[in-house]
Amino acid sequence: MTGRDRAARVHFGVLAGLALILFGFAAWLEPSFIAPATQRDLSLHAFELALLALPMTCIIVSGGIDLSVGSICALAAVVMGLLHEAGAPIWAACIAAIGAGAVTGALNGAFIAALRVHPLIVTLATMAAFRGLAEGLSRARPISGFPPEFTRLGEGYSLGLPIPILALAIISLAAGLALSRTSWGCWMYAIGSNERGARYAGLPVDRIKIALYACSGTAAALAGIVFAARRNTAKADIGSGLELEVITAVVLGGTSIFGGRGSIAGTLLGVLIIHETRELVSWHWHHDELILLVTGTILVASVLLNNLASRRAD
Repeated sequence: MTGRDRAARVHFGVLAGLALILFGFAAWLEPSFIAPATQRDLSLHAFELALLALPMTCIIVSGGIDLSVGSICALAAVVMGLLHEAGAPIWAACIAAIGAGAVTGALNGAFIAALRVHPLIVTLATMAAFRGLAEGLSRARPISGFPPEFTRLGEGYSLGLPIPILALAIISLAAGLALSRTSWGCWMYAIGSNERGARYAGLPVDRIKIALYACSGTAAALAGIVFAARRNTAKADIGSGLELEVITAVVLGGTSIFGGRGSIAGTLLGVLIIHETRELVSWHWHHDELILLVTGTILVASVLLNNLASRRAD
């Protein structure tokens, strides 16, 4: 076992302990918060965060980052809402919205691969562009009037669990296997560790980047659709600020912000901690500003701890 493997296991153990402490604190502060029925209902709110964190893990492992995921959520939801409003069947509107998400994500990847510009700059620009496009298309108005079967997508239950969470479990398993058991997963780690070396080795770096950002855009579109289904409204402000929580969860889960290291299991544990912290703060203190403060603090602490762990492993 290498030093990096030992550091990753220690980090995962620390996160698991932190999660237990968080639940213990919640039980002391708000006993009703940890009731099974409450947690089952609150788990619906974790779907978008977790779904976006899965491809974000792969992107950051490969040395990239995607700040546009929240804006793509909004754009896809607006596209879906407008098409349904124009008379399209809801299933066709959803397929078109997912296609829009895949295309916008692929555009991110193409710009990054072709222009060799840092992903932070490209996705920062598209974050503003896609959000502005969503605002313009919707004329800043909410779109509603969806059929009952659509809203069940966001709030329905099957086998005693929310439908989105069951879907998330399947997607998470697939993402974990793809990152840890396939050649593409190995290539992602190689690109994140040394992109120039990966290119010299003949790896399809540009193709992998485009595929990763297309997957991220597709996931963002799905998240936007489920969010609209749960709220029965599609708006241009859907997913605003979500990219901060997504990146925080991924980095907290042990993925190096500089690439080359990370896991889906760690990300899911990071999602759990961020989600439960957000819900507890909202439940007890009712201050959205405090949620942003806590999330930002966790992100800074996570980066510092990851850097320290990397130095010790090396």
